[in-house]
Amino acid sequence: MEQRVSANLEKLLRVFGDTRVQLATTALAASAITAGVMWGTRRTRRSKRARDLKRNTLESIDFEGDSGFLGIDNEPQNTIVTKHTPVELTPNEESLIREQLARHYAFLGADGMAKLRDSFVVVVGAGGVGSWAAMMLLRSGVQRIRIIDFDQVTLSSLNRHVAATRATVGISKVDALKMSFLDIAPHAQIDARVALFSADTASDLLSGSPDYVLDCIDNMDTKIDLLTFCNKNNLRVISAMGAGMKSDPSRVQIADISDTFEDPMSRVVRRRLKLLGIQSGVEVVYSTEKPGKVQLVSLAESQTEEPGDFSVLPDFRVRIVPVLGTMPAMFGIAMGTRVLTELAGFPTEPMAIKSRHALYARVQRELGNREKDRTAEFGGPQLRMSTDDTGYMLDEIWRGKSAVSGVTDKLALTRWRRDLPMTTSNCVCMTKSEADKHDKISGAPEDHYSPEIVEFVEQRLNEEKHISKMR
Repeated sequence: MEQRVSANLEKLLRVFGDTRVQLATTALAASAITAGVMWGTRRTRRSKRARDLKRNTLESIDFEGDSGFLGIDNEPQNTIVTKHTPVELTPNEESLIREQLARHYAFLGADGMAKLRDSFVVVVGAGGVGSWAAMMLLRSGVQRIRIIDFDQVTLSSLNRHVAATRATVGISKVDALKMSFLDIAPHAQIDARVALFSADTASDLLSGSPDYVLDCIDNMDTKIDLLTFCNKNNLRVISAMGAGMKSDPSRVQIADISDTFEDPMSRVVRRRLKLLGIQSGVEVVYSTEKPGKVQLVSLAESQTEEPGDFSVLPDFRVRIVPVLGTMPAMFGIAMGTRVLTELAGFPTEPMAIKSRHALYARVQRELGNREKDRTAEFGGPQLRMSTDDTGYMLDEIWRGKSAVSGVTDKLALTRWRRDLPMTTSNCVCMTKSEADKHDKISGAPEDHYSPEIVEFVEQRLNEEKHISKMR
């Protein structure tokens, strides 16, 4: 053993005693040190550039005022628009506008259109939601619109922003909208504010006696500031909750904030407003769809140590929210539709999905009756599900259909596996007759149902375990 060790040492000494090997080793070490120094230097420079760019951007934007186009020379100063800003049209122009709005005149009537055209609307946030809401209000006849946003059009805006084109990349979103608006309605009075909304700027940005304020902000603190200001100053407001990470258009709802459920962002807004003494009176567009199917895009490894360097502005989110371009548009169009019908005096009553609570209460009551019949062999009677849990299972997990037959009538909830507790992770939706038969089976479900049904149920219950973390 000692001889083998000695022999190996001699070989190593001969190798490293070779001048060429020494030179190669030295070169490798020097290269490694050089690479480390270069990587560290580049990283430091990159962080400094990000901080400098952000600081220069903040300094170049007038967050308090009425800036015009950014990066476009010889543009006139922005017009400050209020409720009383005159809209002047020649007889020929009026004739063109009447033809342009002919379908709306037929729908809303002359009196309704007169109210709509005389209104003044403020849209705060000109992204995927706000741009569509503002666009549809303009196309519907609103002639005085103020749009507020600090951000610029980027290539990623093209999948959801109504006015974004490659030609407008790099200019402010509000100016991109203004250019598009004036192509559609040259007579319209558009107040494009490149500004960051805050509690300090609220009185200026929401001045001019607006008939409606549309909150399309995606920053929570700023959203609460806006809603609080509107509440205290008796401004009519409608607020958009989160459209990101959603994909089911059938779940989009309009309701008072007090009637929202199964939406994480609505819950946070509701709780924070309640702490400020506001429990109702704020209408919102939201979705009952759980955002658990996709995740936030993770930061690149180079961004994790100094994430603030990569945010748009200080205290704003860094990570990217996956967005289907159609969903913000649907939120915006829903907001626009609600606002224009209200302005025109056209009667609409959004039906809150909570009207299904009677169904949920019935299903929960029947579930309780089923649990009363559980013997000690199967854990005895157990019911750990509220009425909201019942609605969550019926609509979110089972999509209002029987897991066995796909039928949508006379539904019931029951345990999937009889030997496990009755919880959301062991709850299956069937018709009443199917549930009655299921409750009488002995053994595991695999012994009584086809592999396809078992696999389907297990897949949905696994989905529930994942989604329940978002509740």
